[in-house]
Amino acid sequence: MASCSEQLSDWAERLEFRDLPADVVEATKLRVLDVIGLALAGSTTPFGESLRRATVAMNPSGPSRLLGTGESVGITAAAFANGAMSQALEYDDTHNESIVHMSSPSVAAALALSESRPITGKQMITAIALGSEISCRVGSVAPGQFHRRGFHPTGLFATFGTTYLAGRLLGLDSTQTANAAGIAGSFASGILECWVDGTQSKFLHPGWAAQSGIVAAFMAAAGTTGPKTVFEGRFGLLASHLQDEAVPRDFARINNRLGEIWDSRKASFKPYPAAHVIHPYIDAILKLRARHAIDPNDVREIICPVASYIVPIVCQPLAEKCRPRSDSHGRVSFQYTLAEALFTGRLGKHAYQKATLENPAVLALAEKIVCQIDPTFPPPGQFKGVVKIFLNNGECHEAVEEHNRGSAENPMTREEIVAKFEENGADLLSSARLHRLADAVFSLESAPDASHLVRLSIRE
Repeated sequence: MASCSEQLSDWAERLEFRDLPADVVEATKLRVLDVIGLALAGSTTPFGESLRRATVAMNPSGPSRLLGTGESVGITAAAFANGAMSQALEYDDTHNESIVHMSSPSVAAALALSESRPITGKQMITAIALGSEISCRVGSVAPGQFHRRGFHPTGLFATFGTTYLAGRLLGLDSTQTANAAGIAGSFASGILECWVDGTQSKFLHPGWAAQSGIVAAFMAAAGTTGPKTVFEGRFGLLASHLQDEAVPRDFARINNRLGEIWDSRKASFKPYPAAHVIHPYIDAILKLRARHAIDPNDVREIICPVASYIVPIVCQPLAEKCRPRSDSHGRVSFQYTLAEALFTGRLGKHAYQKATLENPAVLALAEKIVCQIDPTFPPPGQFKGVVKIFLNNGECHEAVEEHNRGSAENPMTREEIVAKFEENGADLLSSARLHRLADAVFSLESAPDASHLVRLSIRE
């Protein structure tokens, strides 16, 4: 019987643009637009500047370019830098069940490759849809099991998505692609120790996944081999990273009804630059603030029922979550994020500034937020939020969000995603340039050369 990776490789070789459902094509284009905007915004941060300097220092001039600033570097270097910059604000989309950020690595890899060889718009859309789908599927074999062990699913699973994407764009056959996936298993990585001290290494993981997938595909094209049982094998990805044999592993999720069921449809765009599991709570607390004109000074306590799996991700340890040391620390803090949202009445591109992170009133509010595990809450796949605000005068106000905004059940509109893109790109590109870029993305399937997206993503 063919292994999981061989079955994926056969599908990847057969898939054509005409096989993509219309909604998957539309969603893929929106994700391309979203990621480009995020990379532009990320390039203007201190993290983005450090990434740019390091990338240029390590790489001679090559065929691919950094988004925003336009430095010419090698293919893998551009994929690495652009993928990493797109997560600098913790603002990129997420597959709800696996909690994989699948679009930023896929888009970064495809854009870098598009400047190295002829790639049409249809080929790019097909490869990104393929890569993102595979990232979601591989990440859903054992959902919810990796964050709690300190692994970042994006670093682990998006590496495979970009491998199949790169294999597709490089013209690999199914045997070569299966070898590439086996090679990628040795590159898949990403630990979350940075969540302890608020440092930035997690932001590198989408870039590492983009780079690794391209490297694996080039190596396989040149004849390097890799294990065909990279997923389910004795020393494969799941056995090595989940060494507790009692943990269920549903390998059928990888290949079940490929091309009929699109798991990527269950990925959510982000309206807020914070960990995705916090989003329904942000919506709830902002609605309560507006609806009842709540003054943060009048708050006695805020009770938030939560699913158990999110606790080690964003709720604990309390000392870290209530007093984050940096913006990256704050973006994965449940208590601090809700406190800033309630205190300021918003949570946008410019959230998590140093002055707010150190504001005694915001920090005091964070300590009033209590997370309580509710066993009736849904497992990974549905992000539900409930906020109960108790005021000093005895009043209690409650809001429930069954699904996070940006999800399939509670979608952001195309106009909202375009507005987010324009805000994120405004520091580097003119309004006219942003409009041209958006138009180019939305007509991508008719483009004979997809690399024009990169040209339009570089400041004049």
